[in-house]
Amino acid sequence: MARRKKGNPVHGWLVLDKPIGMTSTRAVGILKRLFFAQKVGHAGTLDPLATGILPIAFGEATKTVPFAVDGEKVYRFAVRWGAETATDDAEGDVVATGEGRPSVADIEALLPQFTGEIMQVPPRFSAIKVDGERAYALARDGEEVELEARPVVIDELRLVGVPDGDTAEFEARCGKGTYVRAIARDMGRALGCRGHVVALRRTRVGPFEEGEAVGLDEIEDAAEAGEDLTGFLQPVERALEDVLEVNVSPSDAASLARGQSVLIRGRDAPILGGTAYAMSKGRIIALGEIEKGALYPTRVFNFGG
Repeated sequence: MARRKKGNPVHGWLVLDKPIGMTSTRAVGILKRLFFAQKVGHAGTLDPLATGILPIAFGEATKTVPFAVDGEKVYRFAVRWGAETATDDAEGDVVATGEGRPSVADIEALLPQFTGEIMQVPPRFSAIKVDGERAYALARDGEEVELEARPVVIDELRLVGVPDGDTAEFEARCGKGTYVRAIARDMGRALGCRGHVVALRRTRVGPFEEGEAVGLDEIEDAAEAGEDLTGFLQPVERALEDVLEVNVSPSDAASLARGQSVLIRGRDAPILGGTAYAMSKGRIIALGEIEKGALYPTRVFNFGG
């Protein structure tokens, strides 16, 4: 006899505006409780000291998380010059200091070095695993953590403000795996003055943007008032905006739901290829690969209990 799942079969995406001081895992836990949902995950961890876009996937939306995680991210952040910290943000102890402060011209001249595909050493206090342990856990235990440089892509890095001589504000558009704290650390080293992040906000993750984000307080208030929280959710397929959509008949939808391939019909069907998702009667059915005019499902969506 199958064990009954705890919670409700909630499906869809919620674009959370994560508050400062909260871990991404904690945010997921709170929302899982508020929605009494069976399954919840998130697309891209945000540091506790960071705010902004944290896409939360409920139910079948968790099958589309990789597409959101792989999407472009946009961050706005402030760097304080003069000190490098153990955590590369304002929470850590100062480990190095530097004299002098960069001019706007100095900063602008440096930015091309941090644009495009670059090699970046992640912060010691990060979620990267070292011999099966999280780097931040090892660092907190006082162990020396040596992380290797990895290639990351920064599509754009621009200076957006200089509130005072000690602080500069930036916006970055970057790919998966990029650490803003490492950008700040490395810019401080390159400028000879050291630096660390003092404010960080994520304004975009893949298709999810700041303007559609919902604050946790608003969701908690709605829950307390007994409102239907599913009104905060967006469709499962929202994370797939950069993926080809094909519409299939009810009979083909039934075949895909059983894991069987179907022929893609239509004038352009023979030239289609690559990753695609199938819709039928306004509901996502399957995600898969098109090859030689047929869609082969790799993930099937089940909206039952």
